[in-house]
Amino acid sequence: MGRRGFGGVGPLPQRDGVDAVRVRLPVGAWHTVRDHLVERYARVIGAERVDAMLAEGAFVGADGRPVAAGEPYRAGRTLWFHREFPPEERVPFEVGIVHRDERIVVADKPHFLATTPRGRHVTETALARLRRDLGLPHLQPAHRLDRLTAGLVLFVVRPEDRGAYQTLFRDRRVRKEYEALAPYDPDLPLPATVRSHIVKERGVVAAYEVPGTEPNSESRVELLERRGPLARYRLVPETGRTHQLRLHMSALGVPILDDPLYPEVREDGAEDYGRPLRLLARALEFTDPYDGSPVRFESRLGLAWPRG
Repeated sequence: MGRRGFGGVGPLPQRDGVDAVRVRLPVGAWHTVRDHLVERYARVIGAERVDAMLAEGAFVGADGRPVAAGEPYRAGRTLWFHREFPPEERVPFEVGIVHRDERIVVADKPHFLATTPRGRHVTETALARLRRDLGLPHLQPAHRLDRLTAGLVLFVVRPEDRGAYQTLFRDRRVRKEYEALAPYDPDLPLPATVRSHIVKERGVVAAYEVPGTEPNSESRVELLERRGPLARYRLVPETGRTHQLRLHMSALGVPILDDPLYPEVREDGAEDYGRPLRLLARALEFTDPYDGSPVRFESRLGLAWPRG
């Protein structure tokens, strides 16, 4: 239902740590605001609910005043409203704080918790929780971490500082280290550097590799520890393709434990909080863009070895 931002900008305050939806009215031949909103959202929530929201004053203009259903339509006008969220199951793990200062918050995101609102995960996200719990309504992520992966995520406290930290990640000036639990293969020569061309199509849950094409991803894999048939690995990505580490480990013949997508897509079902993907974003290392100091943050989380 429209586009959500992460800046907390607009006439409506956040609700449960989530920004209001911002709608820019396009060029068109609608006579009233209601005509457009009904056409735009009737398939999503129904015309009756759109009418009810208008009657409740749920849609507001830039001045914060409720928009009346019969107001003349004006292209280019911006409206705001709060999306009605379906109930979300609470992920039963807390978000840890590794570091906090006036510019950044480095958080330990647990498995199963999305970084930012997207799709069916909106209020149960690390961003929404941290905004609520820390009282930081303008908090924004500098990068993202897969929902099923645990570990470090860097958030920026002030909107004006976000670009500097995002640029570090965009320009690959942040050294990331991950750890994973996977099968041990005595015939696998390590350390190894894996390169491949990865494609992720919109609407398809799993990414895939295209043999014989120019690589667009690179990961270094090192063995840290062996326990019987399993091992703990250090993974250092040089690029940031979707599911890159999971794909590369699977391609080596040692897929990460409890991965629901690689090497085969597992049938959807209820979340099994006792079987997380055994992948952890262990460390972030970079030069701070403001004071030039070298910094390194390490996760306080650990990967649980399977019993038995």
